[in-house]
Amino acid sequence: MEKNPLEEAILAAFEGMSAQLQAAARYILDHPRDIALLSMREQARQAGLQPATMTRLAKHLGFDGYEDIRSLYRAAVRGHAPNFAGRVREQAQHQKLKGDQFLAGEMLMTFGRQAALLAEPDSLACIADASTRISAARDVYCLGLRSSHAVAWHLHYILSLIGKRSTLLDGIGGTGADPIGRAGPQDVLVAVSVLPYTRAAIEIADYARARGVCLVAITDSPVAPLAQSADMAVIIPTDSPSFFHSMVPAFAAAESIGALVAGHGGDGTLSALREFDERLAALGTHLTSRTVRKTP
Repeated sequence: MEKNPLEEAILAAFEGMSAQLQAAARYILDHPRDIALLSMREQARQAGLQPATMTRLAKHLGFDGYEDIRSLYRAAVRGHAPNFAGRVREQAQHQKLKGDQFLAGEMLMTFGRQAALLAEPDSLACIADASTRISAARDVYCLGLRSSHAVAWHLHYILSLIGKRSTLLDGIGGTGADPIGRAGPQDVLVAVSVLPYTRAAIEIADYARARGVCLVAITDSPVAPLAQSADMAVIIPTDSPSFFHSMVPAFAAAESIGALVAGHGGDGTLSALREFDERLAALGTHLTSRTVRKTP
């Protein structure tokens, strides 16, 4: 979000706050996106405070409770669409000041921190639950548009390798969503979408839900459109020092789900992969030590 919704109110009231309320206020100023995404208890834990302190701050600022503050920040997250041109100017200035290697290193360290967040118990439980639901499905449909397309394709490819009936909702001539018309309550739609949310992805997911299809979302916020209607949602961070949002965590989540589904498949997975290996060998798809020609 470009502007912290409570910045002016907090700054105006800051001097009259106790030390603990000031610490809570600083957390809100420094982590505006987390206010929408994390529970009050988790925010308090990260700030080194008691949850009751967050409630007292809300009342000090004129709210009935802390949930009112979170609702305000959720609305700000929903209403914000990134301005790529503006962000690339910021990146260019930062890059010029600190150098290419610094920016690349900063991005890679960010990816590492994001992977660590996905390895926390709540995220792991969501990934495991999603893999269980997908494993039990008759058919799986994978959906991702624009920057999310590659993530959906990657999961579809893994599922196809292991013999799972998977359909990528991507077709020429505007026909990409047509196969979802065959889906029903025994099927799963895995939809990937991050801010700025693509309208068509949300509409296709809503259509699938209306048909009773189980919706598994990979998205960036508990208040994202997909998360609001999903049966289960894997929440991934997307913040990046780059002008472009990070898709690395989405790939990590999708690949983890695919691996778990493979493990659930037992002999069926083994048979499918054997057939796949034999087909690749027969077609000479991959280079081997015998086929690689050395440059003279």
